[in-house]
Amino acid sequence: MAVYIGVDLGGTNMRAGRVENDRLVAQANERTPKAPKDTAETIAVLERVIGAVWSSEVAAIGIGVPGLVDREKGIVYNLVHIPHWDVVPLGDILRERFSVPVFIDNDANCFALGERVFGVGRSYEHFVGLTLGTGLGGGIVQQGRLLADANCGSGEFGMIPYREEVLEYYCSGSYFKNVWGVDGKLMHERALAGDPEALEAYRQLGEHVAAAVKIVMLAVDPEMIVFGGSVAAAHSLFEASMWASLQDFAYPNSLKRLRIFFSELENPAIFGAASLCY
Repeated sequence: MAVYIGVDLGGTNMRAGRVENDRLVAQANERTPKAPKDTAETIAVLERVIGAVWSSEVAAIGIGVPGLVDREKGIVYNLVHIPHWDVVPLGDILRERFSVPVFIDNDANCFALGERVFGVGRSYEHFVGLTLGTGLGGGIVQQGRLLADANCGSGEFGMIPYREEVLEYYCSGSYFKNVWGVDGKLMHERALAGDPEALEAYRQLGEHVAAAVKIVMLAVDPEMIVFGGSVAAAHSLFEASMWASLQDFAYPNSLKRLRIFFSELENPAIFGAASLCY
């Protein structure tokens, strides 16, 4: 029986889940310390979350982090919104604590790999997973495996210059605050209630998402793109304008062949992290 733990290490929450035979059987969650005095304080919380779902059958731990990773050495660098995590040998720390292999990768890469192992990516060898949530991140799968890049930094499409900012300024949950001065959750509620301004905000969001799709197509030329994240869950509000804005893409045959999906995985962050163990 295959038993793994997947961990989503975020700036707001740490979530862990035990996956047995491709099923999530246990979960735990704790708030990530906002102002820890050092790295050890945050690691202690992380170890407690993992311990809450631990069993003696666990064969490995996979962890998704919001930053860059030395995959071979298990070192994480410059984690977003987690103080003091500039250079942390997390793999060694957790291997010593739990005595099992530990695999670490960028959280957007984990999302893409999770779709490959558990989701729509099972049917595709070449695709990109885009996390459309607080920010915009991406994971690239080629020949059925994550792209073997130099610094774990490929797929960071949100950091590409766009208009007078970067792409994720317009293509993420922060877009509503940045452009419209309205909290994203409130804008979503207003859109569902039929508010004209909110519906227009989502229509324009679809145009920005189309710009992201075009960049991905020009850079990677995938068979498929799968979106995940909190904003992607509201795709019914922007999908039509996204497709309309894609129609002027320079290579229409590529667009005709492209498939775009919105993730249906439950707990994608946990399953994505656990997929590193597969």
